[in-house]
Amino acid sequence: MLKGKKIVLGITGGIAAYKAAELTRALIKEGAQVKIIMTKCACEFITPLTLQTLSGDLVYTDTFAPAVKWDMAHIALADFADAFVIAPATGNIIGKIASGIADDLLTTTIMATDKPVLVCPAMNDKMLANPIVQENIKKLKKHRYQIMDSAYGELACKVTGAGRLPDTPGILEEICKLLSPATLDGLKILITAGPTEEPLDPVRFITNSSSGKMGYALARVAKRRGAQVTLITGPTALTLPPADKIIRVRTAREMHRAVLDNYKMAAIIIKAAAVADYRPAVMAKEKIKKNKESLSLMLERNPDIISEIGRNKGRRIIAGFAMETENLLANAKEKLKNKKMDFIIANNLREEGAGFQADTNIITIIDKNGQVQKLPKMTKIEAAGAILDRISSVINKKGAIKK
Repeated sequence: MLKGKKIVLGITGGIAAYKAAELTRALIKEGAQVKIIMTKCACEFITPLTLQTLSGDLVYTDTFAPAVKWDMAHIALADFADAFVIAPATGNIIGKIASGIADDLLTTTIMATDKPVLVCPAMNDKMLANPIVQENIKKLKKHRYQIMDSAYGELACKVTGAGRLPDTPGILEEICKLLSPATLDGLKILITAGPTEEPLDPVRFITNSSSGKMGYALARVAKRRGAQVTLITGPTALTLPPADKIIRVRTAREMHRAVLDNYKMAAIIIKAAAVADYRPAVMAKEKIKKNKESLSLMLERNPDIISEIGRNKGRRIIAGFAMETENLLANAKEKLKNKKMDFIIANNLREEGAGFQADTNIITIIDKNGQVQKLPKMTKIEAAGAILDRISSVINKKGAIKK
């Protein structure tokens, strides 16, 4: 998402300035090009040399230093950026920007830019709660500055409260959101993810190799694009993505119930979970002992969730997945038709870099009109973007309802 993006990072004079080194490194790792502006006070907490080493570029501290020959730095940097990030943002810098004061390089550049700006406040809890600071934050929000909520925890002054700089992954996520197209703004989306587990006895269960990565990527990208996301997830080892509502389930029947309870609120439903088709007909009350040469299990069908909602979808858009090992297109098209979906995303488990567990995927998107879009290997975040692009392209035609 941040590969090739141009970020101007503003660092102001608070103790959290040292965390800007970690943020700079993370941005570079994500493929962004980073230019840094430091206020005079910020230089008291961390040196420009440190940030210059990590960013691989000149660090700007002087209002009148030329960025390029004949260009003034504040104009050149404003033109360079895809987005601005101020982290940490002190009460002082928030007040200056809110009041239209431009008396150093950072405030002058912010005044000169028409690019999105993310402000990450970090200060003492009483300073943050000061009514004037809060009024200034509201004023910035009114003028479409994006303001992150400060984190809660132990502060430099040894008290516990709000005012910590948000963690680096959280800031990165907000930057991605800032740079994402708002193609799903206001739409409610239901996404399922992960495997299900079907208990055999108190110790064992039947499951599959789904990691949940594809469904979690879809939830993350949908949230970046402005959707209100409900995520229903089976058991995974992943960190939960941003979502408005998260429902944890274990079995296919639990997922079935959760989907039926929530799908009517959604305009778009994406079934990315790998739901078990069968479950043990009887769950043993005690651990099954190893006292026979062989063991037979009686299995019974689980509910077909996507077929059920497909029959009652109304104006909703429904997308599902087809994981195959043979006859990929034929099997996927049959599933698409039988289950009354609008899109199906097919992948072949036998292709290297596709399917379960991997951070990448190789997908083919098929719509109900038979159009086939085969995509190359890409990260699951990129694949999620491609899937949501296709869904977004038919929202107006389909008339998906904003709620």
